Amino acid sequence: MPSVKSAEKRARTNLKRRERNRRDRSRMRTAIKKVRQAPSAGSAREALVGAESLLDRLAGRGVIHGNAAARHKSRLHAYVAKLEA
Repeated sequence: MPSVKSAEKRARTNLKRRERNRRDRSRMRTAIKKVRQAPSAGSAREALVGAESLLDRLAGRGVIHGNAAARHKSRLHAYVAKLEA
């Protein structure tokens, strides 16, 4: 256990951040699954809008890397375009 007061606060902060990041990554994976499991192209397009927004937010906060967000968005766009074709 930390013996310095600042180290105790650091441990609490790290715990909060880790929990928040885990929750956010879980939401991201769920949003991606919703796009891939959408029953129609129209509902996939709607789910894509939400997933794209979430990915941008997470990249902005540093939960995931910007390039990872771009890669996910690119692959989801290609998937939806293939559904619509």
